Amino acid sequence: MTSTALDPLFVATDSDTFTERHLANLIAGTRAAVRVPHFLTPTECQAAMAALDRLPTADYDPTRVPTPIVRFGPALNDYRTPGATLDTSRYWPAADNARQAWQHAALRPDPIAIALGRLGSAWGAAVLPATIGGRPVFGGTLREINAGALIHYDDIAREFPSGLFDQEVVAQLAFNVWVTAPSGGGATTVWRHRWEPADEQHRQAYGYRPEAVEHAQPVSLTPQSGDALLFNPANFHAVEPNTGRRIAFAFFLGLTTAGQLIAWS
Repeated sequence: MTSTALDPLFVATDSDTFTERHLANLIAGTRAAVRVPHFLTPTECQAAMAALDRLPTADYDPTRVPTPIVRFGPALNDYRTPGATLDTSRYWPAADNARQAWQHAALRPDPIAIALGRLGSAWGAAVLPATIGGRPVFGGTLREINAGALIHYDDIAREFPSGLFDQEVVAQLAFNVWVTAPSGGGATTVWRHRWEPADEQHRQAYGYRPEAVEHAQPVSLTPQSGDALLFNPANFHAVEPNTGRRIAFAFFLGLTTAGQLIAWS
């Protein structure tokens, strides 16, 4: 059996607010995650939940995503072609429809706007949308994950290796804020492990079997309603099944070569 010493810096930190140092440490890969409890107030969570019925949600294709996940909002990776390019004929209509649905739902307050504003304040400059050919992509999805999510990673540079955005991204972060949390289970686990070719022997649907991370250092966090979480999704991560409902708004952040933060989903 292989024994690996633990990295003392690879931990989850709770904080009253996100800071520039938090962002820098996550981008550098030294910290596992930063959580801000009560990022949204109970009133803000209740208002978001009341608006959910006005957002058109759908399940992922079960042939591609074996664990049921209800979603709103297009993710770029859902429109990736076998040649690792974006199927723009499908993506842009979906993005336009999602924007219209978001406006119609009239989320007040808007959890995505709140999050982008606070993260921009922490970084010292507004977070801008990622663009393709000058056109802003959609940013801000909703996911209800109750049956768990497989071990996987997210890395726009690997998903679209020829480039996708007008901006050049050098690091990626994932943001989640929960408007309702489960009564049991539902933890997010982040491993100190990034993809390597040998992992492909453990491939399972869109993710990987547990053997891929059996010797990697894990950090697990169980969400509470109103909590916000920021981590580097290039690290393998997963969600365990839960009891009740686990609903979060989410987006990705990217650090560009110009030092700008951009957002997409």
